[in-house]
Amino acid sequence: MPLPTDTLCPSCRAPMAQVRLANHHGGPLLLDLCHACHGIWFDEGENRQLAPQSVVELFKLLHEHRDDETRPLTAGMGCPRCRRTLLQGSDWVKSGRYTTWRCPSRHGRFATFSAFMVEKGFVRQLTKPEIDDLAARVRVIHCTSCGAPVDLRKDHACPYCGAAFSLLDPQAVAQALAGYGAKAQRIEEGPRPVDLADALVAIERDRERAKREEQKERWKSDASTTTVDDLWSAGVELVWNVLRR
Repeated sequence: MPLPTDTLCPSCRAPMAQVRLANHHGGPLLLDLCHACHGIWFDEGENRQLAPQSVVELFKLLHEHRDDETRPLTAGMGCPRCRRTLLQGSDWVKSGRYTTWRCPSRHGRFATFSAFMVEKGFVRQLTKPEIDDLAARVRVIHCTSCGAPVDLRKDHACPYCGAAFSLLDPQAVAQALAGYGAKAQRIEEGPRPVDLADALVAIERDRERAKREEQKERWKSDASTTTVDDLWSAGVELVWNVLRR
Protein backbone atom coordinates (compact mmCIF):
# COMPACT_ATOMS: atom_id res chain seq x y z
CA MET A 1 0.00 0.00 0.00
CA PRO A 2 1.56 3.34 -1.07
CA LEU A 3 2.28 5.74 1.80
CA PRO A 4 2.60 9.55 1.87
CA THR A 5 6.12 10.88 1.41
CA ASP A 6 7.96 14.19 1.53
CA THR A 7 9.51 13.52 -1.88
CA LEU A 8 8.12 15.93 -4.49
CA CYS A 9 7.52 14.83 -8.07
CA PRO A 10 10.27 16.24 -10.32
CA SER A 11 7.60 17.26 -12.85
CA CYS A 12 4.44 18.49 -11.11
CA ARG A 13 6.07 19.10 -7.66
CA ALA A 14 3.22 17.34 -5.85
CA PRO A 15 4.05 14.88 -3.02
CA MET A 16 4.78 11.44 -4.37
CA ALA A 17 3.42 8.16 -2.98
CA GLN A 18 5.93 5.78 -1.43
CA VAL A 19 5.69 2.03 -1.98
CA ARG A 20 7.67 -0.48 0.08
CA LEU A 21 9.17 -3.36 -1.89
CA ALA A 22 11.93 -5.92 -1.37
CA ASN A 23 15.44 -5.74 -2.77
CA HIS A 24 17.57 -8.66 -3.95
CA HIS A 25 18.71 -9.37 -0.37
CA GLY A 26 15.21 -9.37 1.12
CA GLY A 27 15.62 -5.95 2.70
CA PRO A 28 13.25 -2.98 2.22
CA LEU A 29 13.35 -0.77 -0.84
CA LEU A 30 11.26 2.42 -0.84
CA LEU A 31 10.24 3.79 -4.24
CA ASP A 32 8.50 7.12 -4.88
CA LEU A 33 5.67 7.18 -7.46
CA CYS A 34 3.65 10.01 -8.98
CA HIS A 35 0.44 8.54 -10.38
CA ALA A 36 -0.61 11.88 -11.87
CA CYS A 37 2.55 12.03 -14.00
CA HIS A 38 2.91 8.23 -14.33
CA GLY A 39 6.48 8.54 -13.08
CA ILE A 40 8.85 6.81 -10.66
CA TRP A 41 11.78 8.37 -8.81
CA PHE A 42 14.67 5.96 -8.28
CA ASP A 43 17.42 6.96 -5.88
CA GLU A 44 20.82 6.06 -7.32
CA GLY A 45 20.93 2.35 -8.23
CA GLU A 46 17.45 1.47 -6.92
CA ASN A 47 16.17 0.38 -10.34
CA ARG A 48 18.79 -2.41 -10.32
CA GLN A 49 18.01 -3.54 -6.76
CA LEU A 50 14.40 -4.68 -7.21
CA ALA A 51 13.81 -8.34 -6.43
CA PRO A 52 11.97 -10.30 -9.16
CA GLN A 53 8.81 -10.54 -7.05
CA SER A 54 8.96 -6.78 -6.45
CA VAL A 55 8.92 -6.18 -10.20
CA VAL A 56 5.65 -8.14 -10.41
CA GLU A 57 4.21 -6.24 -7.42
CA LEU A 58 5.11 -2.95 -9.08
CA PHE A 59 3.40 -4.24 -12.24
CA LYS A 60 0.25 -4.68 -10.11
CA LEU A 61 0.43 -1.03 -9.00
CA LEU A 62 0.77 0.13 -12.59
CA HIS A 63 -2.35 -1.87 -13.42
CA GLU A 64 -4.32 -0.34 -10.56
CA HIS A 65 -3.52 3.17 -11.79
CA ARG A 66 -3.62 2.52 -15.53
CA ASP A 67 -6.70 4.73 -16.00
CA ASP A 68 -5.43 7.69 -13.96
CA GLU A 69 -5.33 10.96 -15.86
CA THR A 70 -1.81 11.65 -17.08
CA ARG A 71 -0.27 15.11 -16.91
CA PRO A 72 2.25 16.08 -19.59
CA LEU A 73 5.75 16.23 -18.14
CA THR A 74 7.08 19.73 -17.59
CA ALA A 75 10.27 21.19 -19.01
CA GLY A 76 13.13 21.74 -16.61
CA MET A 77 12.29 18.98 -14.13
CA GLY A 78 14.19 19.23 -10.85
CA CYS A 79 15.85 16.61 -8.65
CA PRO A 80 13.74 16.06 -5.51
CA ARG A 81 16.94 15.75 -3.46
CA CYS A 82 19.02 18.74 -4.58
CA ARG A 83 16.66 20.67 -6.90
CA ARG A 84 19.19 20.70 -9.76
CA THR A 85 17.68 20.41 -13.23
CA LEU A 86 17.46 16.80 -14.40
CA LEU A 87 19.29 15.86 -17.59
CA GLN A 88 17.33 13.95 -20.20
CA GLY A 89 19.00 10.89 -21.68
CA SER A 90 18.37 7.48 -23.18
CA ASP A 91 19.25 3.94 -22.19
CA TRP A 92 19.14 0.83 -24.35
CA VAL A 93 18.00 -2.70 -23.55
CA LYS A 94 17.07 -5.62 -25.80
CA SER A 95 13.47 -4.44 -26.08
CA GLY A 96 14.49 -0.96 -27.26
CA ARG A 97 15.35 2.55 -26.14
CA TYR A 98 13.77 4.33 -23.20
CA THR A 99 14.07 7.87 -21.86
CA THR A 100 15.03 8.87 -18.32
CA TRP A 101 15.89 12.13 -16.57
CA ARG A 102 18.97 11.96 -14.33
CA CYS A 103 20.28 14.15 -11.53
CA PRO A 104 23.68 15.63 -12.50
CA SER A 105 24.75 15.14 -8.86
CA ARG A 106 23.94 11.40 -9.13
CA HIS A 107 21.09 11.45 -6.60
CA GLY A 108 18.93 9.32 -8.87
CA ARG A 109 16.70 9.37 -11.92
CA PHE A 110 13.10 9.90 -12.93
CA ALA A 111 11.41 7.47 -15.33
CA THR A 112 7.87 7.09 -16.60
CA PHE A 113 5.92 3.90 -15.93
CA SER A 114 6.28 2.90 -19.58
CA ALA A 115 10.04 3.50 -19.54
CA PHE A 116 10.32 1.19 -16.52
CA MET A 117 8.35 -1.45 -18.45
CA VAL A 118 10.73 -1.17 -21.40
CA GLU A 119 13.73 -1.47 -19.07
CA LYS A 120 12.35 -4.64 -17.48
CA GLY A 121 11.48 -6.27 -20.80
CA PHE A 122 7.69 -6.07 -20.66
CA VAL A 123 7.41 -3.57 -23.50
CA ARG A 124 9.03 -3.43 -26.92
CA GLN A 125 9.52 -0.56 -29.33
CA LEU A 126 7.27 -0.29 -32.38
CA THR A 127 9.02 -0.79 -35.70
CA LYS A 128 8.67 1.73 -38.53
CA PRO A 129 6.35 -0.56 -40.56
CA GLU A 130 4.16 -1.04 -37.47
CA ILE A 131 3.98 2.73 -36.93
CA ASP A 132 3.10 3.24 -40.60
CA ASP A 133 0.39 0.61 -40.36
CA LEU A 134 -1.00 2.18 -37.19
CA ALA A 135 -0.93 5.64 -38.74
CA ALA A 136 -3.02 4.34 -41.65
CA ARG A 137 -5.74 3.23 -39.24
CA VAL A 138 -5.66 5.79 -36.43
CA ARG A 139 -4.70 9.42 -36.19
CA VAL A 140 -3.50 10.35 -32.71
CA ILE A 141 -1.88 8.52 -29.81
CA HIS A 142 -0.58 9.90 -26.52
CA CYS A 143 3.12 9.71 -25.78
CA THR A 144 3.81 7.24 -22.98
CA SER A 145 6.66 9.40 -21.66
CA CYS A 146 5.24 12.92 -21.53
CA GLY A 147 1.53 12.42 -22.22
CA ALA A 148 1.48 14.75 -25.22
CA PRO A 149 -0.75 13.96 -28.22
CA VAL A 150 1.23 12.79 -31.24
CA ASP A 151 0.02 12.68 -34.85
CA LEU A 152 1.25 9.36 -36.22
CA ARG A 153 0.95 10.63 -39.79
CA LYS A 154 3.68 13.19 -39.14
CA ASP A 155 5.95 11.76 -36.45
CA HIS A 156 7.66 8.43 -35.74
CA ALA A 157 8.74 9.59 -32.28
CA CYS A 158 7.33 12.12 -29.83
CA PRO A 159 8.26 15.60 -31.13
CA TYR A 160 8.03 17.01 -27.58
CA CYS A 161 10.30 14.67 -25.58
CA GLY A 162 11.82 12.46 -28.28
CA ALA A 163 10.56 9.19 -26.75
CA ALA A 164 10.12 6.24 -29.08
CA PHE A 165 6.66 4.69 -29.37
CA SER A 166 6.28 1.49 -27.39
CA LEU A 167 3.83 -1.39 -27.22
CA LEU A 168 3.02 -3.91 -24.52
CA ASP A 169 3.84 -7.11 -26.38
CA PRO A 170 2.49 -10.50 -25.15
CA GLN A 171 5.60 -12.39 -26.20
CA ALA A 172 7.88 -9.85 -24.52
CA VAL A 173 5.78 -9.99 -21.34
CA ALA A 174 5.81 -13.79 -21.29
CA GLN A 175 9.58 -13.90 -21.73
CA ALA A 176 10.16 -11.24 -19.08
CA LEU A 177 7.93 -12.97 -16.52
CA ALA A 178 9.53 -16.32 -17.28
CA GLY A 179 12.92 -14.78 -16.51
CA TYR A 180 11.73 -13.19 -13.27
CA GLY A 181 10.05 -16.45 -12.28
CA ALA A 182 13.30 -18.35 -12.70
CA LYS A 183 15.26 -15.79 -10.71
CA ALA A 184 12.69 -15.88 -7.92
CA GLN A 185 12.83 -19.71 -7.93
CA ARG A 186 9.17 -19.80 -8.95
CA ILE A 187 6.57 -17.42 -7.55
CA GLU A 188 4.28 -19.51 -5.37
CA GLU A 189 0.86 -20.19 -6.92
CA GLY A 190 1.83 -18.15 -9.98
CA PRO A 191 1.22 -19.28 -13.56
CA ARG A 192 3.81 -21.39 -15.34
CA PRO A 193 5.65 -19.34 -18.02
CA VAL A 194 4.41 -21.57 -20.86
CA ASP A 195 0.82 -21.24 -19.62
CA LEU A 196 1.21 -17.49 -19.36
CA ALA A 197 2.64 -17.24 -22.87
CA ASP A 198 -0.18 -19.30 -24.36
CA ALA A 199 -2.82 -17.32 -22.49
CA LEU A 200 -1.34 -13.97 -23.51
CA VAL A 201 -1.14 -14.94 -27.15
CA ALA A 202 -4.73 -16.19 -27.11
CA ILE A 203 -6.04 -13.08 -25.35
CA GLU A 204 -4.06 -10.77 -27.61
CA ARG A 205 -5.44 -12.56 -30.69
CA ASP A 206 -9.01 -12.07 -29.47
CA ARG A 207 -8.31 -8.45 -28.51
CA GLU A 208 -6.88 -7.67 -31.94
CA ARG A 209 -9.90 -9.26 -33.63
CA ALA A 210 -12.24 -7.12 -31.51
CA LYS A 211 -10.18 -4.01 -32.24
CA ARG A 212 -10.38 -4.63 -35.98
CA GLU A 213 -14.15 -4.89 -35.79
CA GLU A 214 -14.33 -1.73 -33.69
CA GLN A 215 -12.09 0.14 -36.12
CA LYS A 216 -14.33 -0.86 -39.04
CA GLU A 217 -17.28 0.71 -37.23
CA ARG A 218 -15.27 3.85 -36.50
CA TRP A 219 -14.27 4.24 -40.11
CA LYS A 220 -17.92 3.94 -41.15
CA SER A 221 -18.89 6.83 -38.86
CA ASP A 222 -15.96 9.26 -39.16
CA ALA A 223 -12.44 8.10 -39.98
CA SER A 224 -10.96 11.59 -39.62
CA THR A 225 -11.46 11.72 -35.85
CA THR A 226 -10.08 8.32 -34.89
CA THR A 227 -7.90 8.43 -31.77
CA VAL A 228 -6.38 5.94 -29.35
CA ASP A 229 -4.74 6.21 -25.95
CA ASP A 230 -1.11 5.30 -25.31
CA LEU A 231 -0.31 1.89 -26.69
CA TRP A 232 0.98 0.14 -23.61
CA SER A 233 -1.51 1.07 -20.88
CA ALA A 234 -4.33 -1.03 -22.30
CA GLY A 235 -2.08 -4.06 -22.24
CA VAL A 236 -1.27 -3.68 -18.55
CA GLU A 237 -4.78 -4.83 -17.67
CA LEU A 238 -4.50 -7.71 -20.15
CA VAL A 239 -1.37 -9.06 -18.51
CA TRP A 240 -2.46 -8.49 -14.92
CA ASN A 241 -5.69 -10.40 -15.46
CA VAL A 242 -3.60 -13.39 -16.48
CA LEU A 243 -1.11 -12.94 -13.63
CA ARG A 244 -3.72 -12.95 -10.87
CA ARG A 245 -5.35 -16.22 -11.92
